[in-house]
Amino acid sequence: MSFFSNLRADRLIEQIKSSTNLMGPETQKAIAKLKEAGPGAIDAIIAALPEADKHATVAFVDVLATLEKEGLERELQELLAEAGPSAWEDETFGVHFAFFAQTDADVRLRILEGRRSRLEQRREGVRTALARRRERLDAYTLELQRHGLESVEREVRWLNELIATERLAGAATGRVGALPPDPADLPRSPGNHIR
Repeated sequence: MSFFSNLRADRLIEQIKSSTNLMGPETQKAIAKLKEAGPGAIDAIIAALPEADKHATVAFVDVLATLEKEGLERELQELLAEAGPSAWEDETFGVHFAFFAQTDADVRLRILEGRRSRLEQRREGVRTALARRRERLDAYTLELQRHGLESVEREVRWLNELIATERLAGAATGRVGALPPDPADLPRSPGNHIR
């Protein structure tokens, strides 16, 4: 926060603290301007709390809640726009997926494709390791390895279906930038052969 912004926030805080009528138009205007000051005003507001009377404290808590909500919404929007490698890691993919309804279609598609790519790499690594160690593993460890491989393969199939659905939905809506369905990504059934 700039020097002048700090001065402005401090002036608004003092105006609210010295107000005798919290509902008065001048005080309400000061509260609104303090909310507009943004997150940089948070430290100054917190510093003013110990000296504030109960009416000013209520106003400051309201401003802090508004600034916090706006900050969280901004962070959520940034999260929803992120489609890089961190979005398709095991630890974060579920969070991104939980907010797919609010995420742009092209971002969803990049996340799904990235996740699929990551799992395909993992699947090949597990297959290679399994082939190398098969004769040295006991039956239970071998079964656990097979189970892990089946889980990854199942998630890759699920992602392929989601990607195909995203592409079909984009093509059906005629949305600019919609990707046409990739035939390799379409779910296959015994009677559905792509030529």
